[in-house]
Amino acid sequence: MIRPIFWLILATCIAVTARAADPSALWHIVHDRCVPDEQMHYDPAPCRAVDVGAGYAVLKDIVGTAQYLLIPTARVSGIDDKAILAPDAPNYFAEAWMAAAYLRERIGRDLPRTDIALAINSVYGRTQDQFHIHIDCIRPDVQKALRQHQAAIGPDWAAFPEPLAGERYRAMRLVQPELGSTNPFSLLAAVVPQPQMGSHTLVLVGADFGNKPGYILLDGHADPAAGDSGSGEQLQDHRCSLAQ
Repeated sequence: MIRPIFWLILATCIAVTARAADPSALWHIVHDRCVPDEQMHYDPAPCRAVDVGAGYAVLKDIVGTAQYLLIPTARVSGIDDKAILAPDAPNYFAEAWMAAAYLRERIGRDLPRTDIALAINSVYGRTQDQFHIHIDCIRPDVQKALRQHQAAIGPDWAAFPEPLAGERYRAMRLVQPELGSTNPFSLLAAVVPQPQMGSHTLVLVGADFGNKPGYILLDGHADPAAGDSGSGEQLQDHRCSLAQ
């Protein structure tokens, strides 16, 4: 069912203006528009997709060539929310990795996994109070640095050898084609007490380890006094230069 173009234009205008002023804009778009539209009309507009059973929606961000956001259909604040570690919580990173198909669709080519990065910002690096994972291309310079030091990244958290986009991260490797039950939030919670997780940012980047597909997981820590907002989104390229 094709929705009237007027509503799509209106939704975009609302998103542009509301997100600039309302930290709950993403929540209202998903909760007040996308979910009801999916339930009543089987059309998730203005979202690209809604899976009520799995508990998430996918929305094209107003920023970027092909950037998408994965947003819970439940009220979840962000990386600081205890709900993301609940036993029955969705594996939002696993769902976001699957949703990268929409990124590829919009780009118009089959991007390799090594070109894709998922990011969730810290409480200091976000503008919205509704959880969202950024799905986009990785910055070419960040990709180059990860490749240069890939051999030094092990299965446990360790400091990455050089700054990425000017900030320090620690990294670990995951040698598996899909995340499955591996939850990046749980991997962070294993070394960071939950009350402190809000000051962290997580970035998941596709990788190949000797023809074995996997991921590099990066953890950054905000330091507002030093000008570091803990925004892993900075490791993404919203112009998706690698696809040009």
